[in-house]
Amino acid sequence: MPDNRFFKCLDCHQTYFHNAASAVAGIIHVGDEILINVRKKEPAAGCLDLVGGFTDFDETLEQALTRETIEELGIRITNWKYLCSGSNTYLYDSITYHTVDTTFYAVLDAKPDITIQHDELIAAKWIKISEINFSQFGFDSLKAALQLYVTKLAGNV
Repeated sequence: MPDNRFFKCLDCHQTYFHNAASAVAGIIHVGDEILINVRKKEPAAGCLDLVGGFTDFDETLEQALTRETIEELGIRITNWKYLCSGSNTYLYDSITYHTVDTTFYAVLDAKPDITIQHDELIAAKWIKISEINFSQFGFDSLKAALQLYVTKLAGNV
């Protein structure tokens, strides 16, 4: 019997709890620019995004973000710093997944060479902080995290 959080078998009384999925995102900052991705796939195809994705079993959040950064951008970053978390929904294949998105940031001395994963991304581009169009982001949780970073931390790093 579902109530959006759990399912209970009426025969054996086993209860399955459907919890939020863990996801990570990263803000990569160099000078006065932040690296922004453009999504290729739904949900939010064509919208701006941060590097990241879902956490696999037996991964820490930082390990997941490092893995996703290697997969999506071909770069290895391991000095992530925690920024914030937020709730989100992710509609995939007609199923709405509830997520907890944890956002980290890394400040680099120089722009790394990027090799984008073309089956996931249309592009990855450096955008001046003053020119970021937050309304073009596909996920409210990541837009809010980036706005927090820009207003609270970007000028102090």
